[in-house]
Amino acid sequence: MPEQSPLDLPEGDPFGPHNLPYGVFSLPGDDRRRVGVRLGSHVLDAGAAAHALGSPYASLLAQPTLNPLLAGGRQTWSDVRRALTAWVTVPAHREAVEPLFHALPDVTLHLPFEVADYVDFYASENHATNLGKLFRPDSPGLLPNWKHLPVGYHGRSGTVVVSGTDVVRPCGQRKAPSATEPSFGPSAKLDIEAEVGFVVGAPSALGTAVPLSSFRDHVFGLCLLNDWSARDIQPWEYVPLGPFIAKSFATSVSAWITPLEALDAARVAPPARDVQVLPYLDDSDEDEPGGFDLHITVALNGEVVSEPPFAGMYWTAAQMLSHMTVGGATLRTGDLYGSGTVSGTEPHQRGSLIELTWNGTEPLELPTGKRTFLEDGDEVTMTAWAPGPDGVRVGLGEVTGRIGPARTTT
Repeated sequence: MPEQSPLDLPEGDPFGPHNLPYGVFSLPGDDRRRVGVRLGSHVLDAGAAAHALGSPYASLLAQPTLNPLLAGGRQTWSDVRRALTAWVTVPAHREAVEPLFHALPDVTLHLPFEVADYVDFYASENHATNLGKLFRPDSPGLLPNWKHLPVGYHGRSGTVVVSGTDVVRPCGQRKAPSATEPSFGPSAKLDIEAEVGFVVGAPSALGTAVPLSSFRDHVFGLCLLNDWSARDIQPWEYVPLGPFIAKSFATSVSAWITPLEALDAARVAPPARDVQVLPYLDDSDEDEPGGFDLHITVALNGEVVSEPPFAGMYWTAAQMLSHMTVGGATLRTGDLYGSGTVSGTEPHQRGSLIELTWNGTEPLELPTGKRTFLEDGDEVTMTAWAPGPDGVRVGLGEVTGRIGPARTTT
């Protein structure tokens, strides 16, 4: 019986021609990195396909990273996507592109773009309220500024890693509430943060703010993101300037970047706001809904522990981008910004272990044993889907990471 063609997908495959996320891969025995496009359980060598079909985008796609494509801008993104859709759907192209597919288990996936700057936000009201109650039990959950602006901090771009990269348990200073002095050692409260990352393509000029209406001119696509966090290091260091060592050791992203055009059917209105924002953040008159209806699943050692809904995020990706640049900061090709932990209103929708276990006081019961925070050897996997055209789901590339032991305790 002949092997099924990678172009013949089961009906409703979430990685069908309606999706076409981008990544970067290499082949066994060949270290060259190539731009790939996922179709079902295969990856198309996009540069080779463009060359075989005489496409004007051959040079752009024959690169070891997505950055040249990201820099091309919105019209180029749309044109390339239109061409790729034709290559995998038009019968006349079948003979040329069919040999250029590779099965996913046969390739190595790499960080798909060179990360320029990394910013992490705090855009879920439910998450911010929960952490406020845990970290500041004698104060209101939300600080006074939270509903006036998207709170965020600058992270460390050099420790953004691709899905599948092991995460070394970090060391740092910890101080228990009852202790008089801090101690040093491996984090005993290693946590996850289920997030969505947004990838910037077209840059902006220094001193020029990017308005809400220009979101799609600058943001190429999105991916799942896990911002690993050391919860025992975080509360001692984050006053008064915010997170540092507790969040600088690793941030995992999916190997696949989903273009915004693939998510047109998933756009939804954000939750109603009860505080009037300043004009540069006011999206009430925007033509396109600002939210994304993404359904995230978090599994710990193969057991589902959370299902956070991204549609409930208080601040939108466009508002985060607008606030990030309102002071005149530039956007650079390859900038990445995270949404902050996605948490819903229900206990099973909380996107971090510190919330799921209420800072360790309510352990999770798993087949592998009780868990409050992550132990060495634990593996966390995030998956997600969004509504697509005609009822078909759009799959997001997974992000996974396994915890390795600390490398120093001195």
